[in-house]
Amino acid sequence: MKSKSQHCRAFTLIEIMLALTIFSLVLVLIYSTWTMILRSTKVAQIAAAEVQRQRMAVRTIEDALMCIQSSQSSLQYYNFLVQNGDAPMLSFVARLPDDFPRNGRFGDFNVRRLTFTVEAGADSGNDLVLRQNPILMDMDEDEQNVPLVLAHNVKGFTVECWDTNALAWSDEWDDTNSIPPLIRVTLALGGKDNSTGHSTPELIVSRMVNIPSVILPTVIQNGTPGGGGGGGSGFNNNRGNGNGNNNRNNPNQPNQPNPFNRGFQRPGGM
Repeated sequence: MKSKSQHCRAFTLIEIMLALTIFSLVLVLIYSTWTMILRSTKVAQIAAAEVQRQRMAVRTIEDALMCIQSSQSSLQYYNFLVQNGDAPMLSFVARLPDDFPRNGRFGDFNVRRLTFTVEAGADSGNDLVLRQNPILMDMDEDEQNVPLVLAHNVKGFTVECWDTNALAWSDEWDDTNSIPPLIRVTLALGGKDNSTGHSTPELIVSRMVNIPSVILPTVIQNGTPGGGGGGGSGFNNNRGNGNGNNNRNNPNQPNQPNPFNRGFQRPGGM
C-alpha cells in the first residue's frame, strides 16, 4: 500500500527558475517592442512636424512674392535683392494682406519690406527667419533681435530668377531695380534635431512663382498729359501732327512726343 506522500508532486527549484527565466524574457520582449513603437511614433511625429513647417515656410514666401510691388519713381525703397551661397538672403517690398504673419505688430502699414535669411539657431542648427519693417521706417529693435522663425534645421535655401535674355534660371539678380518674371525657391530641411536628439531625413521642396505684378512706371504714378495718370487723360484734345506731338497748340506744354499716342491720329482730323 502506497503512502500519502507518494501521491503529491511539487515543482523542483530548477523548474521554478526556468519558468522565471522564460517569463522574464517575455517581459523583456514586450518592453522592447513597446519602446520601439514609442520611438517610431516620436520619429514619425517629428518628421510630420518638419514637413508641415517646411510647407508653411514655403507657403509664406510664396504668398509674399504674390504680393510684391515696386515703383519706378521710388526705386531706392523698392530694391529686389537676392543672395545665395553661405549666407542666402531674399529681400523685397510687398503689400501684404491682413492675415500675413505678424501683421498685428504693424497696424495699417501693409506695405513692408520682407527679408528672409538663414541664420544660426539656438540649437546650433540653421534657421530660416523673416524680418519685416514698414517701407519708410527703420526696423525696430524687437524685430531685429527676435525675428519670426519659419523653419529649423535648414540645410539649404536657394532663390533663382528667370533670366529673359539667357532664357535660363540664374542664382544672381543684378538688376535690383526690376522684378523678375519668374522666381523659383528651394528649401531643404533635415539632419539631427538637437532639441530631441533624433535624426530626420532630408526634405526638399521647390516652388516656382509666376510674379503677377510689374514695376509701376513713373508716368502712371505721377501722371502726365496723355499718359493716363492722375494728371492727364488718355487722349489730348489738341490737334496732333500724326507723330504724337499733340501739344503744339498748347503754350503751357512743351513740344514733346507722347509715348502713349505715338502714330495715332483721330479719323477726320479731329
